[in-house]
Amino acid sequence: MSGCFTPFHTEYELTISSTEGGSVTNPGEGIFTYCCSKVVNLTAEAEAGCRFINWTGDVGTISNVEAAATNITVNGDYSITANFVAVYNLTISSTIGGNVTTPGEGTFTYDAATVVNLVATPDAGYQFGNWIGDVDTIVNIYDATTTIAMNGDYHITAYFEADFMVTAGAAHTVGLKSDGTVVATDFWQSYVGNWTNIVQVAAGGDNTAGLESDGTVVAVGFNSSGQCNVNNWTDIIQVDTNGESVEYGFPFGGYTVGLKSDGTVVAAGDNTVGQCNIGSWTNIVQIVTGVGHTVGLKSDGTVVAVGDNSGGQCNVGNWTNIIQVCAGGFYTVGLKADGTVVAVGMNDYGQCDVSGWTDIVQVAAGCIHTLGLKSDSTVVAVGDNTIGQCDVSGWTDIIQVAAGCIHTAGLKSDGTVVAVGDDANGRCEVEGWDLN
Repeated sequence: MSGCFTPFHTEYELTISSTEGGSVTNPGEGIFTYCCSKVVNLTAEAEAGCRFINWTGDVGTISNVEAAATNITVNGDYSITANFVAVYNLTISSTIGGNVTTPGEGTFTYDAATVVNLVATPDAGYQFGNWIGDVDTIVNIYDATTTIAMNGDYHITAYFEADFMVTAGAAHTVGLKSDGTVVATDFWQSYVGNWTNIVQVAAGGDNTAGLESDGTVVAVGFNSSGQCNVNNWTDIIQVDTNGESVEYGFPFGGYTVGLKSDGTVVAAGDNTVGQCNIGSWTNIVQIVTGVGHTVGLKSDGTVVAVGDNSGGQCNVGNWTNIIQVCAGGFYTVGLKADGTVVAVGMNDYGQCDVSGWTDIVQVAAGCIHTLGLKSDSTVVAVGDNTIGQCDVSGWTDIIQVAAGCIHTAGLKSDGTVVAVGDDANGRCEVEGWDLN
């Protein structure tokens, strides 16, 4: 004969269930009958990638509702549930030039849907660029202080940019020093050696442009197409220039574009193929120039392009989630927020063969070769290598890369510069530079 034989009630029902992510293994799940005052052991086990949270329901007699292994005293008809939640790993790293101070760097585990605060702090001489990697749930990838919602296992990197930089033109290399002065190879030094208060430089075919701290622009070099007629520009936050090279015989004249602080764009110089038809552009956050085409990155991660499209280099209308663009001879490259790379246009030397690249934080395009800076400060390259312009596999400690027509320059974290490829006119003679 079963039962507890109390004068009021002999047996009670205990109903046990669980949420997704685990199960109750002891005594199991379902409806169980026990004598009154029976102490029943409970064991909840989480599945891989999940964790036990607590017991809910009729939990008044459970010893510890937050323990997966506990017990319940059955003094009535009870219904209880074991609750589980998915857990995800957030792996955080940074490039040279700063670190992530909140929550830190390494791998952290969070419950699903947790909103994690992120703070990236640049070192002296650097500024925060953007977050890269699994960034779909980051509120603003361009903000050093932001949040990420944990809906999966994510790996993100804080990318920092130096206040000093290197740029490569068709036949020369130019370096911006941290004090706002400029150095250049060959006779170009005599053109830019007196520049001060410069915050960005761009080297074109046979001309160079410099952005001053007050938002005005200076330019030197060939001006047969008016590419240096930028003296009246104001409120500029970025410049780029290209075209017109005597040495390489580019088919179009030179031109210069400037990005204004309100997201609009101005241009000067050759417009033979419509490369300067940018008057209607808005919400632009970056601009680049190819030999005869202009590319603009919009704030929503889409891309616009005008000018020569003979190789399909302007076919960027379907690109999304782009955080940086660069323009080569007759092709265009885009860096996606997840660190992968896309490219369109002429590919006769394999310069667009970038689909397998990962963990890229910056890209650069030459005439027919493409460079990618990886988050570990190494460099990858594809395309023409007849003069060694892609011989960068041994480079380390690089924080920025620049592609000339057939030469490559790399900026190291200590401010020194390395270069490979065509050294005609001393364009690779950068050994003594210290930009920091």
